Amino acid sequence: MPLPQLRRVRWAVRATLTLGVAASVVANVLHARDNPISQAIAAWPPLALLLTVELISRVPVHRRSLAFARMAATATIAGIAAWVSYWHMVGVAARYGETGASPYLLPLSVDGLIVVASICLVELGGRISIEQAAKAERAENAEQAANAERADQLAAATVVPTGTSRKSPRIVPTPAGPGDSPPSDSLPSDSGPESRAAGDSAPGNPVPASPAARPGRAAAAGTPRKRTSSGSTAGSSASARPRRPITETAALAAAIQAARPDASDADVAQELGITTARLRTIRRQVRELDLVA
Repeated sequence: MPLPQLRRVRWAVRATLTLGVAASVVANVLHARDNPISQAIAAWPPLALLLTVELISRVPVHRRSLAFARMAATATIAGIAAWVSYWHMVGVAARYGETGASPYLLPLSVDGLIVVASICLVELGGRISIEQAAKAERAENAEQAANAERADQLAAATVVPTGTSRKSPRIVPTPAGPGDSPPSDSLPSDSGPESRAAGDSAPGNPVPASPAARPGRAAAAGTPRKRTSSGSTAGSSASARPRRPITETAALAAAIQAARPDASDADVAQELGITTARLRTIRRQVRELDLVA
């Protein structure tokens, strides 16, 4: 049974118990003498039973011994109230015209109603307490699940900062076999693709100066090359600046920054005659060469 329905049933049972206790109180007052003290004494046992039942149905007990003690006390109070109210109601029923067995049977209906309503009220109180504890536990579990879901969403939405350092991948050079020509990008340089196209070489990595020196080419040494979009000949060695090894460029950049600690990458690159992106590329390539070494 759902919790709201249990609460509605408890209110109905409480009203029934109140009706039975009110009938017992009225019978006790009518049987007492015509003075307030006698009437209060006669009305007290049913009221004590009502208050006792209400207490044991609302206050939970976590120890079995205490629960047994209060149930025994409630049973004692109910017995006293039933005995006193029974004879009071018998006298009132006989005084107001009931004859035969009726005066002795009518009090049993009132006392029986009070006993049944009391038991139902105690049972409903226990059921409501269990349902409230289960509801609180479900709410706590739902809140924990929602917190875990929000934490997962925040973790998934977290972006790695731009300045976070990452470990450079290890580059393992492939040994060249006999007859294999070394790749043209085995040793990077700081002069870009223009200097490699001009035919200059770096120490330890000779590059043919002209297409005529490469085997398998049909072009002659004196044949002029195709002119670029800027109007200059690509094969002219005078128009290409001498290539500087990347290790030398990195060393010069380090010397400049050591002499001027406040110089930025853009200032160092401008002084070396290269772009900032090229300077960063050279530094990364030097680190990779150090790892290979």
